[in-house]
Amino acid sequence: GMVLQESAGAPSLSTAAGGVGDAAAEIQLSRRRWAVLLLFSSYSLCNAFQWIQYGSINNVFVRFYDVSAFAIDWLSMSYMLIYIPLLFPVAWLLDKRGLRLIALAGSALNAMGAWVKLGSLKPHLFPVTVLGQVICGLAQVFILGMPSRIASVWFGSHEVSTACSIAVFGNQLGIAAGFLVPPVLIPNVEDMEKLAYHISIMFFMTAAVASALFILVILVFKEKPPNPPSRAQASIQSRPTAEYSYVQSILRLLHNANFLLLMVTYGLNVGCFYALSTLLNRMVIHHYPGEEVNAGRIGLTIVLSGMVGALISGIWLDKTKTYKQTTLVVYIMSLVGMIVYTFTLSLGHLWVVFVTAGLLGFFMTGYLPLGFEFAAELTYPESEGTSSGLLNVSAQIFGIAFTIGQGQIMDRYGTKAGNLLLCSILFLGTVMTAFIKADLRRQQANLENEQT
Repeated sequence: GMVLQESAGAPSLSTAAGGVGDAAAEIQLSRRRWAVLLLFSSYSLCNAFQWIQYGSINNVFVRFYDVSAFAIDWLSMSYMLIYIPLLFPVAWLLDKRGLRLIALAGSALNAMGAWVKLGSLKPHLFPVTVLGQVICGLAQVFILGMPSRIASVWFGSHEVSTACSIAVFGNQLGIAAGFLVPPVLIPNVEDMEKLAYHISIMFFMTAAVASALFILVILVFKEKPPNPPSRAQASIQSRPTAEYSYVQSILRLLHNANFLLLMVTYGLNVGCFYALSTLLNRMVIHHYPGEEVNAGRIGLTIVLSGMVGALISGIWLDKTKTYKQTTLVVYIMSLVGMIVYTFTLSLGHLWVVFVTAGLLGFFMTGYLPLGFEFAAELTYPESEGTSSGLLNVSAQIFGIAFTIGQGQIMDRYGTKAGNLLLCSILFLGTVMTAFIKADLRRQQANLENEQT
């Protein structure tokens, strides 16, 4: 009773993919797919919360550990740095060993990192909190490349973009919680013992949630559904394993001009988002001293509006399949949002910052699932884990560069100059996006198989 027909009288795939396939392989949707998606979104949420939990109250942790603001920025940037060398081994594991092993590893490391942080509740134990954050950064390598793979393996062709958006949703909701919760749980008090107590509450709650999610992954998360959910997925599953070479797959991706353009433009956009998120507390406190809680709420506004944008763009893609046009429009609006935010931040009205940050987040964060899905279309039948992994590597490299660059410019020339750097980067990305050709290979495969 765990499967539903995708469409009435769906034919068996004895002739799908040019005659390759198992006659018994019917296209069916598993009810378990929503549980798998929700569980992945939940532990992705927990991991993303741990990424930004220091940056959202940067000034408080600077005082508690008696380190520089740049050292606290590196707690966020460590996630980005760790991802770059480890992407390829983890993407190889995803292809060779499948979704379940990667899910177990990601959720286990996430819980382990959270427990290590509980050992860093004294000012001289900053290295311990760094170790905990590094372990959480390792977990992120097993998480970031999963949304499009889970969507393709578990969901039908009419819902795959929506599923990818929901999978990305969890990560964004975690960043939102990371902006909202730490300023509320950890007031900027002078007494170090009180401060340590408030920090311990946050660390313990995180560890408990991460551990519960790891146990649920063990019990609920399965490798794949009993039957393929779409014709494109059935075609991939019917391919002999000897045909697939991971190294050859990466080489093919790196020879795909449209994908390379998307890889750079995705990195530019998401790198700007990472820099903005990491430095947001410093920006807002500079113009509005003592407003740590509102700085967190502004970050929350950016991410929540972005989640709405991500969901709308996912549903829009499933309805229209206009990948190139949608990506370009969202990119242009991200640039417009960044320009408006840059020139209104210093006006002295917090409500204006909330409005402009919400506009910026709607498009900039809404772009995340668009990039994953556009890449899956441009690179079919290559593994979605590999294509989305390369997008993420690009984002991490640009994220580190932009965070350091913008931070240095802000220290020397002010926040407006730092934000103008991001505006110029987004302008470059918009121009490059216009040159990507909409070579929708996955859609073509679904159409051809339906005709067959």
